[in-house]
Amino acid sequence: MKPNVPLPHSFSRRGLLLVGGASVLAGCGISMADEAMPSTLEDYTDSEWRNLSEEEWRERLSPEAFRVLRREGTERAFTSPLNGEERAGTFHCAGCGLALFSSDAKYESGTGWPSFWQPIAAGVLGTKEDNKLWMQRTEYHCARCLGHQGHVFNDGPRPTGLRYCNNGVALRFEAAPA
Repeated sequence: MKPNVPLPHSFSRRGLLLVGGASVLAGCGISMADEAMPSTLEDYTDSEWRNLSEEEWRERLSPEAFRVLRREGTERAFTSPLNGEERAGTFHCAGCGLALFSSDAKYESGTGWPSFWQPIAAGVLGTKEDNKLWMQRTEYHCARCLGHQGHVFNDGPRPTGLRYCNNGVALRFEAAPA
């Protein structure tokens, strides 16, 4: 996926910081999703979630969530209760709580992990190339805390043709009000 980030028309001090932050992310191999960035981009780049220490993350997360979100691990297939979650609601990052996916975009992929055909909004996910295990894949992270979520593939359903294959332990589900 190629980033499509509009440049600001004027460079205020905050604008320069945002462009500099985007440059740092690009230098690390992380780009934002294909669509234009949300107007709240500075809420993500200036987020206190990005300043937490490893010890603070360990205190906030279970050992398995820490391994997946902070160490880019993968949970075993068919182990997450969220894989079978069918209620209406929203799937949030288990690290920082940012809403990432709507249940409207969830589908059964047969892979053993919760799968979605699109994120809840443009700019909530960042991507980077993952060449581990001798294959080239696109990894995606929460844009606010940079927590590893999963991988995106081009074998999903219409209308996007994408499959966001997510680690269940990296998500927290909030059911819609009845």
